[in-house]
Amino acid sequence: MFGDSFFKSVEKKTNIDKDTIMSLAKKIQDGNMKDEQTIRDVVSELSAMTGREVSKEKEDKIVNTIINDNVPKDIDKMF
Repeated sequence: MFGDSFFKSVEKKTNIDKDTIMSLAKKIQDGNMKDEQTIRDVVSELSAMTGREVSKEKEDKIVNTIINDNVPKDIDKMF
């Protein structure tokens, strides 16, 4: 899937190591992304990994967007 060079590049840019990325990916893959608590756990973990605080209001918006399947299919439409 992704080679070590990819993970080294990501780690250099984000200070997040391969094991942490793989752990989060497994949590997303194994979790029920229609379950509110699972989504909140993933948001919290991403927030901690990136050092970016997510307000309660923004977290609620993210959860509702995912649960209601309103996530844009085209990444360009996200920004």
